[in-house]
Amino acid sequence: MLKVLIALLPAILTSLLFLNIGVIIQLLLATSTAVICEAMILKLRNRALKPALSDLSAIVTAALLALSLPVIAPWWIAVNGTIFAIVIAKHLYGGLGFNPFNPAMAGYAFLLISFPQPMTAWLAFDAPSLSVSEIFQIIFNQTMPAHLSFDVLTHATALDSIKTQLRLSQTLSQIYDLPLFGLLAGKSYQWIALSYLLGGVWLLKEKVIAWQIPCGLLSSLSVLALFGYVYDSEQLSSPLFHIFAGSTLFGAFFIATDPVTAATSNRGRWVYGGLMGILLYSIRTWGGYPDGLAFAVLLANLAVPTIDACTQPKVYELQK
Repeated sequence: MLKVLIALLPAILTSLLFLNIGVIIQLLLATSTAVICEAMILKLRNRALKPALSDLSAIVTAALLALSLPVIAPWWIAVNGTIFAIVIAKHLYGGLGFNPFNPAMAGYAFLLISFPQPMTAWLAFDAPSLSVSEIFQIIFNQTMPAHLSFDVLTHATALDSIKTQLRLSQTLSQIYDLPLFGLLAGKSYQWIALSYLLGGVWLLKEKVIAWQIPCGLLSSLSVLALFGYVYDSEQLSSPLFHIFAGSTLFGAFFIATDPVTAATSNRGRWVYGGLMGILLYSIRTWGGYPDGLAFAVLLANLAVPTIDACTQPKVYELQK
């Protein structure tokens, strides 16, 4: 768990550089809420506090959820999402090791369905600089500074812009000319995605996560995107864009690889990651949500018992 937190540092620092200090505020809100909730539930269940709190699982859940949120989301978004993740998605099923769903993504899906407006208020790549006091004012008082408006400060993500513009009969070549887009995906956010890739590669090097899961997810997503791009490059985005846009790399290395809710066998991990990539591409292309990682993860979590049952390695008895 500590190594996962260390691997998140490049993305946190990059978010701080390209966005603002709101990312630190969201992290602090989610982390403090997670620790308090974890302690309260453990107390109610008559469980020892120190072993559960010192394993850092609650802090990892909080960090993953906080990094999924818009940096200027109201304070109660991070608090409510973390409460749902820790209390409902984790401890309602018996705590760490028994939860069938990824707690961070369960909390995120709960927030996205319940509070869609603040959950889609992503900071614009060209947003004016904000002072620390102005950021606190937006997050805790939910009021904009006098010289700013909500439309100036926020902007649709690259994936959301593509989905919206395609519905307006625009082609991808026209959409990519918008100032929102950079070399790989959306400006600012593409560099954050690269930071997740850096942290994910380090986790693979340290053998903290199973390489089959991110490889399965990225492979299936890339193959489907390639077929779509070859079929109609003016309506369906390229594999490179799908990999670096949205939460793909974050999900592949930090969400999908959760050891509790992921498949356990090597073949099962390929199937699990591949299924997630298929679901992610399907939701992005034909679904109502522009990204859909949380829903892809939760649906794949549902399939894990079946995947494990069908991909168990054969057991051979020793002959005397």
